[in-house]
Amino acid sequence: MGTTPYSIRLDDDLRKSLEKEAEIEDRSPAQLAVRAIRSMLEAKAAKRAAIDAALADADQGKFISAEAMNAWIDTWDSDNELPTPKADITRDTV
Repeated sequence: MGTTPYSIRLDDDLRKSLEKEAEIEDRSPAQLAVRAIRSMLEAKAAKRAAIDAALADADQGKFISAEAMNAWIDTWDSDNELPTPKADITRDTV
């Protein structure tokens, strides 16, 4: 995969923070910027895919109950985190 130069404008504070972090990590500011942009784009793509999947489930009449969702959320940051809940409400059960 090739690379292409790309210019962006950063305010002074952001530029200084980027340069400081690059120095700490012994990397170039450009490497950190590329990694940050890649990470942001991957997160946005994952969020978009999750939304698309949720919309597809909703179009099929599949939903997760508040109870199942809250039970899952209550286990976050614990040693016993539950798996992501599956749809437990359908049009037929409403």
